[in-house]
Formats: sequence, C-alpha cells, structure tokens
Amino acid sequence: MFDRLERVALRYEELGHALATNEIASDPERSIKLLRERAAIEAVAVAYRRWQALTREIDEARAMADTEADADLRAMAREEGQRLDGLRAVAEAELRELMVPRDPRDDNNCVVEIRAGTGGDEAGLFAGDLLKLYSRHAEKNRLSVELLSSNETELGGFKEVVLFVQGPRAYATFKHESGTHRVQRIPATEAQGRIHTSACTVAVLPEIEEVEIEIRDGDLRIDTYRASGAGGQHVNRTDSAVRITHLPTGIVTQCQDERSQHKNKSRAMMQLRTKLFDQQQQAQAASQAATRKEQVGSGDRSERIRTYNFPQNRLTDHRVGLTVYNLDQVMQGQLDEVIAALQAAEKAARLANAAHEGALL
Repeated sequence: MFDRLERVALRYEELGHALATNEIASDPERSIKLLRERAAIEAVAVAYRRWQALTREIDEARAMADTEADADLRAMAREEGQRLDGLRAVAEAELRELMVPRDPRDDNNCVVEIRAGTGGDEAGLFAGDLLKLYSRHAEKNRLSVELLSSNETELGGFKEVVLFVQGPRAYATFKHESGTHRVQRIPATEAQGRIHTSACTVAVLPEIEEVEIEIRDGDLRIDTYRASGAGGQHVNRTDSAVRITHLPTGIVTQCQDERSQHKNKSRAMMQLRTKLFDQQQQAQAASQAATRKEQVGSGDRSERIRTYNFPQNRLTDHRVGLTVYNLDQVMQGQLDEVIAALQAAEKAARLANAAHEGALL
C-alpha cells in the first residue's frame, strides 16, 4: 500500500514538473489531460507527504526523548511526540478516506438524455423543465451545455432531448440523475384542478475516447438529412443533420444542432461510443450481479429515483431517503443539496466495500 502511495506522490511531482516547463506547450490537448490527471491525484499525494512529514517529526521527537540528557527537554520531546501522534492519526484517517476507490470517469464530459415517459403532453412539458433545471445547474457549476438533438412536442415540451455537458467533473455532477423522475402537479391544461402524475427518464453517459471503444467502419450506416426545427434557413436547406446506425447492435445516434455536417457526424460518433461503452458496462454489471447473493436494487433505469411534488413544493430522492421542501429553488438549478447527499452515499458505499476487501491502510 505504501509503495502505491509513494508512486502516486512521485507521479504528482512529475506532472507538476512537466506542466511547469515547456515540455507540452505545443500540445494543448496533452496539457489538459495532464492537468486532469494531476488534479485527480493531488489530494492523495499531498495527504501522503503530510503523513510522511509527521512520521519523521515523531521519530525525531522520540529519539530526543530517549537520548536527551536534560530532563525538561526529554519531557518536552515526549509531549511533542504525543501531540504529533494525534495529528498523524488525523492525517492517516484522511488518507484512508482518500484512498477509497473512485469512479475513474468522474472527470469525463457526459451525454445527458431526457425522454418523456408516461403522462402524454405533461411528461413532455416536464422533460422541458428538466432541460432547464440541468442547464441552470450546469451553469452554476461552470459547465457548458450543448444541445445535440431534440424532438419537440406541439405544446412546447420535448419527446426527447440530448445534451452534451463539458467541464471539470461533469459526469460526477450529473451521473446520479440516471433513472425515472416522477412529477406530481396540476397541468396547465387541467380544467378541474386535478393533480396528474407523469414521468421522464434520464440517462447520463460518460464521454468515451476513441481508443476505449473500437468501431469498424463496416458496422456503420451513416445517413444525412435536413434538420428540422430552429436553426434558420441554412439548417432547413442543407443536409447537415447526421444519423448513425450501428448495425451489430441497432443503436442509433443523431445530431442536428451544428451547421456543419462534419461536426454533427463527430458528435453523433461521440454519442455512439458512449452508448456502446454503457452497453458493455451494463452487461458486465449484470453478469457480476448474477453471481452475488446480496444486491441492493437492480440498478435498472426503470426504477423511480425521485419524485417532484409541486403542490407541496417537495422533492424526494428515494435512493437516500432525502426530502426537501424547496422544489421551486431546485427547479431553478439549486440541485447541490440533493447531489451532495447522493455523492456522500456513494462515497460511504465505496468506503465500506474497500474496508471489507482490505484495500485501506
């Protein structure tokens, strides 16, 4: 374990040296990757070096307490050693927590897919509300949102909408949104004031690099067509929209937001890689779950994860039993409290699992 920590600390220092020199000045893409890697290991490296420094100071204090001729100095050294022991215990606990395995894709950009479920027009309108919620939350977290594709309803909602979220820890910020979101409210079209229940499904997929998923050209069917909806005359008069079908799996992705056919194809390919990777991960998870006797939930996206009750201004996340009564603020992008609770639950689960497997100090 300590060998591993030493390697992490050395790698952190190596990355710092590389970024401080002109070694990668001509390669911005590599620079960004190294910055992300360094940020990902910074907390562990710094905590380990602090733990090492405290250990050296403790050894020095004990040596003085054993060898110093002056009784007062020996007593002072023993007191200092006890004080440093307490600090090292705190540092070790912090280091132990930092060593909990983290999701390696937390720093990735991500694709967010919102689809109207049961509830007809009201579900479509709520899909639009989720689009606004996520866009506002992303903005508050300094993340950029790009619309990849959408299918609007007659009432101004969406049958489906696909977003690309970019920025630091984009996937970590949105990954817990995957699942079924249930809404309870009085629709604007409801004459008798009755509360209706409808639902939307959300899928959040981390962006996958080309090297992680191999896609053969012969497995693809690429169609171009004229984009519909907003975008002006250019969008409507040119075949800039791109639809890609992965023949072996039947997965279809499309992008029509960009004016350039080349950019739309690039975005559609990015979506395809994320979906193929997600399919592989789900198959692997299903295989592992089949061999385990204890399983908390199925992880199926059809499970209801959250309820939005507008008459009571209440939001309940059923996975962590959290209920808040500021739904109006949440819908304005104030999702931090809910996400923090979900991230804390994920961290606690990883900590318990790592301790069970003996992976901690």
